[in-house]
Amino acid sequence: MKALCVYCGSNPGFRNVYAEAAEALGCALAERGIGLVYGGAAMGLMGRIADAVLDAGGEVQGVIPHALMQKEIAHTGVTRLHVVDTMHERKALMAKLSDGFVAMPGGFGTLEEIIEIVTWAQLRFHGKPCGLFNVDGYFNHLVAYLEHAEREGFLKPEHRRMLTVADDPRALIEAYERYTAPATEKWL
Repeated sequence: MKALCVYCGSNPGFRNVYAEAAEALGCALAERGIGLVYGGAAMGLMGRIADAVLDAGGEVQGVIPHALMQKEIAHTGVTRLHVVDTMHERKALMAKLSDGFVAMPGGFGTLEEIIEIVTWAQLRFHGKPCGLFNVDGYFNHLVAYLEHAEREGFLKPEHRRMLTVADDPRALIEAYERYTAPATEKWL
């Protein structure tokens, strides 16, 4: 794995545990020589993880649309900042640059990004690992929803397992290094 895409909030959240987790994941990536691909902002959890990777000597690629340059305050200190025209271009380039995907705590954008990319995996558009960095149980309700979808026949068990869930950054990276995409169709 050369680069991991991290989806996370452009806000920091109300509790410091989220910023600490972003820093821990950033350090774990740099220690392993894995670059960060992320949304390009200098603020919130996005800025914290980028700074942690950079401070530990790692490489960071940010991808941000022109329209968000001022709103999200683009991080000008990253290794490479890609400025694109649309959100669709942002997501496509982030996917192209990455060998895996993880969501940290965030809001609508974070949820939309991780769900879209795991759906692409389910449809076998890519075979890269996807997961949730479940900081302090942040994603417990989402995991419960996915388990419910599986029980109700809307999600195959092997597709549910495509979304790795871990509360430790090193365990998440190790799971990604062992990951093999399921060779099954989406439809039940």
